[in-house]
Amino acid sequence: MNRRDAAEICHRQFFAMSQGGFSAFAELVHAEGANRMAVQEPLVCRGRGPAAFHATSTLLRAVFAGLTWDVHEVVADGDLVVAHATMSGRQVGTFFSYDERGAVRTAFPSTGRRFSVTQTHWWRLADGVVYEHWANRDDLALGLQLGWVRPSLRYAARMALAMTAARRAESRNGGPLPGGHRP
Repeated sequence: MNRRDAAEICHRQFFAMSQGGFSAFAELVHAEGANRMAVQEPLVCRGRGPAAFHATSTLLRAVFAGLTWDVHEVVADGDLVVAHATMSGRQVGTFFSYDERGAVRTAFPSTGRRFSVTQTHWWRLADGVVYEHWANRDDLALGLQLGWVRPSLRYAARMALAMTAARRAESRNGGPLPGGHRP
C-alpha cells in the first residue's frame, strides 16, 4: 500500500469517528473488523464489524463535542497502517469505563473542559478495509486536562454520584446497560 492510499484510509477513519454515520463505517470496516480498544467500552462496542465501530464513535461523540483528529504522520507497511495524531475536543457528557462484563467501572462527569492529546492508531487492513484497530493513547494527559486525575473534592463527589446513578440504572435493567447510556 502506498502512503497516499494509507493516508486516505486514516483520514476517512478519523472523519467517520468524528462525524460519520453507519454508512461511512460500512465502507471502511470489514464485516469481521475488530476494535481492540473496545475492551473498556460498553458491550455493544465490543462486537465485530461496522456496527461496533459506529457504536464507539457514537459513544465518543456523546461525551466529546467537536471531536477531531489532526493527523501528523502516516506510515504503511504491507497491510499495516499507522498514524500519529492529536485528538481534540471538549467534554460535554459523562465518560464511563466498563469492566469485562460490561458493567460501569468508573464515571467521569462532564467538566466542559477542552483537551488535546497525542495518540498513535494502528490498522490492519484486509481487502482494502479495516480488519483490526488498536491505539496507543495518552490517557494520563487526557485525565489531567479534564480534571479527572487528582480531582477536586467537588469533582470526586460528582464522580461518586454518577457511579451511584449508573449502578441504580444497571440494577433496574438487570445488568449492564447498552452503550452510551446516561443514567
